[in-house]
Amino acid sequence: MPNAQRTVVINKPIADVFAFVADGEEAPQWRTGVLEIKKTSGNGPDATYKQVVQGPGGRKVDADYQVTEYQPPNHLAFKAIAGPVRPIGSYDLAETDGKTSLTFKLSAELGGWKKWVMGGQVQKTMDAEMAALDRLKAVLES
Repeated sequence: MPNAQRTVVINKPIADVFAFVADGEEAPQWRTGVLEIKKTSGNGPDATYKQVVQGPGGRKVDADYQVTEYQPPNHLAFKAIAGPVRPIGSYDLAETDGKTSLTFKLSAELGGWKKWVMGGQVQKTMDAEMAALDRLKAVLES
């Protein structure tokens, strides 16, 4: 099962970091693989986003998602509802001395042939999402 986890400390108050991460339409500023994103319905724990990401070979892949847990300013979880792989993920935030520690987790269940054919590429994509936290930090601290 591909999975990834990373923590980054951002020199911003927790409420600011949570609001930015929770607004999926901000994703292209820090997630370079996001080509298109638009909120399609709901707010908070019922929000859904239509998202197109760059897939293998540069092709466009639908990767729509739904927010499943929304507990400002400490926790946000989501699940993919479109695309060949349907990862789940979460952001957990804590504040110390005006700085925010953000932990991002991703995992995906791959069964049968998908495990063998797509496992390596899915892990590579998850690792890239973890690396994007450096960009998130830079954007929020600028």
